[in-house]
Amino acid sequence: MYLSRTIDRLLMEWKNSSSLKPLLLRGARQVGKSWAVEHLAESFDYFIEVNFEKRPDMIEVFERVHEVHDLANNLSMLYNTPVEAGKTLLFLDEIQDSSDAIKSLWAFKEDFPGLHVVAAGSLLEFALKDLPSFGVGRIRSLFVYPFSFDEFLMAEGKASWVKAKQEASNQKPLLTPLYNDLVQHYRTFLMVGGMPASVAAWVSTHDYRNCQTELDDIQLTYYDDFKKYGKKVDTTLLRNTLQSVILQTGSKFTYSKVEGDSRAEEVKKALGLLCDAGVIKRVSHTAANGLPLGAEVNDKFRKYIYLDSGLMLRILDMDLGGARQLTEMILAGTAEDLVNKGGLAEMMLGWELIKYNNPRSQHDLYYWENTADGANSEVDYIIARDMKVLPIECKAGVSGKMKSLYLFMRQKHLTEAIRCSLENFALLENHDKQDAGALRHIWITPLFAVSNLCDNESNR
Repeated sequence: MYLSRTIDRLLMEWKNSSSLKPLLLRGARQVGKSWAVEHLAESFDYFIEVNFEKRPDMIEVFERVHEVHDLANNLSMLYNTPVEAGKTLLFLDEIQDSSDAIKSLWAFKEDFPGLHVVAAGSLLEFALKDLPSFGVGRIRSLFVYPFSFDEFLMAEGKASWVKAKQEASNQKPLLTPLYNDLVQHYRTFLMVGGMPASVAAWVSTHDYRNCQTELDDIQLTYYDDFKKYGKKVDTTLLRNTLQSVILQTGSKFTYSKVEGDSRAEEVKKALGLLCDAGVIKRVSHTAANGLPLGAEVNDKFRKYIYLDSGLMLRILDMDLGGARQLTEMILAGTAEDLVNKGGLAEMMLGWELIKYNNPRSQHDLYYWENTADGANSEVDYIIARDMKVLPIECKAGVSGKMKSLYLFMRQKHLTEAIRCSLENFALLENHDKQDAGALRHIWITPLFAVSNLCDNESNR
């Protein structure tokens, strides 16, 4: 059973586009790229899937044949399937294994423009870095991530809940029974995670043990992939670095905390490779004095977040022996404990901000930290909205506990901010006595309603 994704609509738009370009699906392994393409293929007369991991002998075909019509004829013969413009979907999966196949994409655009060609790869960013001028203007990219909470609710048949929370606001908060149900489902989402195999297991069985089995398989696959990163870094260091990212979730990353006494430069390299593989995301410090936020990044201050909460719990359980306390906090802990302890809610907030953004581009995450000596102030995320800097704090407490947020707003002369928590929608208004009584507006948005913050076509 296929579980619908928001990316499906964009794939159909691509199919029906009058200016067709080969499409490249980018993202970590097992986030649903191939599944979505196979679903799209149902709307075509013919479908050819070339998987270069399962059929490494196909690499030679692309090495030897470069004229795309000859290539199409060879594929048609080998797969006993017609290759016709407008009728056939050609899917080149795990394309990172063949540089010639990657290069063929722009040839398809130039010489066979009516053919629908889509490619995907789990370690694709490594290959693309070796082709720096690849496909400029000739290839369209879509970035794919694990299920968002909205997609999780849709998979559970809760489309009306998604609509209700997207229509909610501080002036029209959610009805209490629905709010309580959404909090409970968000807790479930943290346990299940957004990896498609785990979500599918949950939807079909509602047995978390089945989800764990799927998540264990995925995590072991990620570990196995370390050997495919080439000779760039030791696999043990990659594993130790990944585990350290999880242990340091919610905090500035400290290289010396990585097990094994590796040099900082080696750890930095490992972090870069894990980012390229899509299994972690960098959160960069920004001074946030204006836009773009990336213009004032301080590389000495960085956080990293792991791809998925479900996978994070499995690493804690399998490798680090620390999942029980966090599991109890997710399932039965107070809102204050769940949001303020362990960094899990902050991690998921970051990924939700990414998932609801425009998937045609790769987006960066930023946070702010007071870098003055002896200072201890931090704002979890800084985003740009309506051409303005907007700070977002992940907090469960009352306004008096948001000292860092108010300090940031005071320094940057801002009047609006977001507090993401497990509260219902609300608005806090505060006259800042330390800033001549300036009026501050803190918009409270539930952690399960981050899509409300992202005014993007992919959410509609």
